[in-house]
Amino acid sequence: MLYQVYQTYADFMQPACSLADMVSNTLAENPRLAGCEPMLATRAACEVLALSRLTHHRPPFAIDSVMVNGTPVQVTEEVTASTPFCSLLHFRKHGVYDHPRVLLVAPMSGHFATLLRGTVQTMLRDHDVYITDWHNPRDISLAHGRFGFDEYVYHLIDFLRVLGGGTHLMAVCQPTVAALAAVALMAEDSDPAQPPSLILMAGPIDARINPTKVNELATSQPIEWFERSLTSYVPFRFAGAMRRVYPGFMQLIAFMSMNSERHQQAFRDLYDLRASGQHDRADAIQVFYEEYFATMDLSAEFYLETVSMVFQEFLLAQGLLDVGGRRVNPHAIHRTALLTVEGERDDICAIGQTMAAQELCGSLRPYMRMHHVQTGVGHYGVFNGKRWDSQVYPLVRNAVHMNA
Repeated sequence: MLYQVYQTYADFMQPACSLADMVSNTLAENPRLAGCEPMLATRAACEVLALSRLTHHRPPFAIDSVMVNGTPVQVTEEVTASTPFCSLLHFRKHGVYDHPRVLLVAPMSGHFATLLRGTVQTMLRDHDVYITDWHNPRDISLAHGRFGFDEYVYHLIDFLRVLGGGTHLMAVCQPTVAALAAVALMAEDSDPAQPPSLILMAGPIDARINPTKVNELATSQPIEWFERSLTSYVPFRFAGAMRRVYPGFMQLIAFMSMNSERHQQAFRDLYDLRASGQHDRADAIQVFYEEYFATMDLSAEFYLETVSMVFQEFLLAQGLLDVGGRRVNPHAIHRTALLTVEGERDDICAIGQTMAAQELCGSLRPYMRMHHVQTGVGHYGVFNGKRWDSQVYPLVRNAVHMNA
């Protein structure tokens, strides 16, 4: 019922948003109106209205080239492997064959993998980059079965095997738990595809440490409340009809409510900047929210299992996590170097939560373990933006290249 109510509202607003989008684009493309104050104000108002709608399809990565050693190199997207739930997407650099291979694990937390566009662009300078391009469950038929935490972990293991030995693994935010579990299982099996390095960035390895508002919400109610109040069935009009999901719009509302004043101010700034003709600054805000408002659902199994196992029971941190009936033992990891990265101002995964992986991987020799706290950044600043480019990325690059 929850999903149907949202979809009815979205359908009702669609004509107005589409008209506003059309007017905004027309005014932007007409040079005669570019400097007219009333038209600038009209364009600004239309743009704010058009931007307020959510989309449910992955935006393009739009990475056509990258600078490698000062030379532009063409980049082509290729699907290396695919399942109903995910595509293993390769950013192939034409004529470059000697860079170490990295599998970047994108979060499945209400946004598409394109949220890591900036991360990918930076990594492409020195690496052969692949990413988990998760599919929207509302477009996946029930005939393809369930997708829970175990299936997530096995996707990572299967993709590492597809890519072959020597592939480094880098997980951002939520999938750090699944990535560590995958590497632990592969290490215990002496799997030849186990990665030479594992980079865990701003993730809830042990959510008991310095709990944030996200952690407090997860422990405020029993798991039955989350299932009853926050999951719903996909409406019949979509391919994933009757699949139970945690709707992406619910996750977005939760994230925005944590910083509601900041988001409100951003929209006021967008209007003021556009109305005053400061288009470059307005474009930056618009681009961010076009990506931020592209939402995808989570399968109910994955969402509820993640809340329960990671944020309520802290199973990995306590040595009690099972995947496919097997106990996950990070102490089995001996050959995979570990880098953990946190943000000083992270209000989603606080300082200490990711660092917990260092103790869990206690069998690694000291020179194979490194931890970094990036000053002056929040959650997204760990893997995107100026400090990511200039301060965090060099550490990531060194961790990969030293173990290539």
